[in-house]
Amino acid sequence: MSRTPRTPLHAAPWVGAGTVLAAALVATACSKPAETPAAAAPQAAAPAASGHAFDAAINAADFAEHVKTLASDEFGGRAPGSDGEEKTVQYLEAQFKRLGLKPGNGDSYFQTVPMVETTADESTSLKLDVKGQARELKFGSDMVVGTRTGQAEVKVDASDLVFVGYGVNAPEQNWNDYAGVDVKGKTVVMFVNDPGFHNQDAKLFEGKRMTYYGRWTYKFEEAARQGAAAALIIHDSEGASYGWDVVKNSWSGAQFDLPAKDDPEPRLPVQGWITGDAARKLLGDLGQDLDALYKAAGKPGFKAIPLQAKASIDLKSAISQKSSRNVIARLDGAKRPDEAIVYMAHWDHLGDHADKGGHEGHGADAKAAAADTIYNGAIDNATGVAGILEIAEAFTKQTPPPERSLLFVAVTLEESGLLGSKYYVAHPTVPLNKTVAVINLDAMPVIGKARDMTVIGYGSSELEDILKTVATAQGRTLHAEATPEDGFYFRSDHFNFAKAGVPALYAKGGDDLIDGGTAAGQKANSDYRDQRYHKPADQFDPGWKMDGVVQDLDALYAVGKTLAGNEQWPNWYEGNAFRAAHDKLMQPAGK
Repeated sequence: MSRTPRTPLHAAPWVGAGTVLAAALVATACSKPAETPAAAAPQAAAPAASGHAFDAAINAADFAEHVKTLASDEFGGRAPGSDGEEKTVQYLEAQFKRLGLKPGNGDSYFQTVPMVETTADESTSLKLDVKGQARELKFGSDMVVGTRTGQAEVKVDASDLVFVGYGVNAPEQNWNDYAGVDVKGKTVVMFVNDPGFHNQDAKLFEGKRMTYYGRWTYKFEEAARQGAAAALIIHDSEGASYGWDVVKNSWSGAQFDLPAKDDPEPRLPVQGWITGDAARKLLGDLGQDLDALYKAAGKPGFKAIPLQAKASIDLKSAISQKSSRNVIARLDGAKRPDEAIVYMAHWDHLGDHADKGGHEGHGADAKAAAADTIYNGAIDNATGVAGILEIAEAFTKQTPPPERSLLFVAVTLEESGLLGSKYYVAHPTVPLNKTVAVINLDAMPVIGKARDMTVIGYGSSELEDILKTVATAQGRTLHAEATPEDGFYFRSDHFNFAKAGVPALYAKGGDDLIDGGTAAGQKANSDYRDQRYHKPADQFDPGWKMDGVVQDLDALYAVGKTLAGNEQWPNWYEGNAFRAAHDKLMQPAGK
C-alpha cells in the first residue's frame, strides 16, 4: 500500500468496522522516500518457487509459496528499477506462463511505464512580502514545495496570495470556492479535506466520509485548472489524517511522476504545503484569524479572500527520466473475449535502504533492527500479488471456462503515486469501455477467518451487490472501513480506474474473527500497523493464519466468475461521483 502523501496515504493495511485507527501513527511509519528507479538490470534472474507443486484450487500452501518467494531477501524489497524489480517481473512472467496465460500487452507480458524523477533543492525558501515586510519560510520546518513540470528551474515572482477556503469547485454540490475571483498567476492558499469537515457539518458533501474534493491531489489539480501559479495547502493533522513529519519526509528527496504527455491532469508550476503554525502567523500578520477562517470556509456562500501579501520562489530541482514495468497476462473468454474483468495488485515495495542509513526507529528497537535494511513487503503487497496468481490459476482450471476474458495486472510504482495503474488507465490493453470491472487486491489480511468483509468505499457500485451474495453464502456481512473520513478509497490503484468510470471493488477480510471476535481482530491489526507496516519486519511468517485469506480470495474469485459468466455491466450507484464518467465511457461512438 502506498505510503506517502504524494500518493494517498493508507491507514492499517486491513481495516475492520470496529477498528479505531491511529492514522497519524500509521502514516509516520510510511515516511521513507521511495527507492530511486533506474534502468532495470537484465542480468538478474528470477528464482523459481523451489520444487512446489501448485494445486488448481485456491489454497493456503500455494498462496504462502508465492508470498514467501516475492518477500524473500533475494528480491530485495522489490524496488522499481532495482535487481528486485527484474526478479519480480521475471517471476510473474514465469508464473503466468506456467498457468498458460497469454501475454496481456500484445505479444509481451510487460508494459513499460515511463516516469520523471524530480528532487527539489531543499535549500529552497519561500519568500513573502507581507504588507511590505519581508518574511521567509524554510523548506521542511515551515513548508515543502515541489514541481510536476519536469523543469529543472521554476520561478514564481511576486505572486499575489489569495485564500480560497477548501479550494473546491463542485457544481453538483452548488459549491465554488473560486467564484468571483481570478487567480491566474496567483498563489492560492487553502485547507485540506472537504468543506464542513472542521465545522463537523454533516449536511455538507458526504458528511464524515471524505470525498475526492477533500484530497490534496484534487486541490492542486483544480488550482491548475484555475490558472494559479502556485498552491499551498495549510496542514492540520486531523484534516490530513497524518502529521507534519509525514508531509515533510514525503516531499523531501526524489518524487516520481509520469511524463506530462502521458498524464492529462493539469499541473501547477509549484505546489506544496505550509505548517499550521506558519499559516497562523502569516494570516495573523494580515489581520486574519485561522480559527475564524476554518468556520467561514466551511459555510455555504464563502467568498475567496485576497491577501495583502506576495510570494516569490526560485525552485531548482534535479530531473531524470526513468522507467519501470507493469506485468499483464490474459485469459481469453470463450464467448465474449473482447470484454474483460481485471484483477489487479501492485508488486512494488520499498526496496533495500542500506544506502539510506538503515532502519528507521529509536533506541533499542532501532539498534536491534539496524542490520535488516530490506523492506520485504510481505503483507504489502506480496499478498495481493499472490492473490491474483491464485485467482488466475482458479480461472484457468474453471469448467465451463469463463465467457468473458480475464486480465491479471501486476502494476508498479503504487508506492510512488499510483503511477503504474495511472499509466495503464491511460494506455489500457483492453479498452476501458470493454472493461467490465476492476477488482483490486492490496495488503490482504492473514489473521484468520472473519465473520465480515470490509469494502473500502462501501456504497459505491453494483459490484457490492454481487459480493454481498457471495459473502452471505459464506455466512459473512459487508461493511465500510472504520474511518471513511480518511479517504482510503482514493489511496490504492483501483482509484485510477474509478476516475475513468470503470466500476472498481476493493475489499478484504474484516476484523470480527471467528477465533477471538473484534478484540482479536483489532489487536492483530494494531500489531501489524505498529510493528511491521512499511518496516523491514513486514516479512513472511509461516505462522500466519491463512484460512481467512483463502476465504477472501474465494469470495473475490466468485465475483469475477459471476461477471465472466454473464452479460451484466455493473455501474456505480446512483449519486456516486464516478457514475457520470462511467455513463460517458459507455456511450456509443459518435454520441
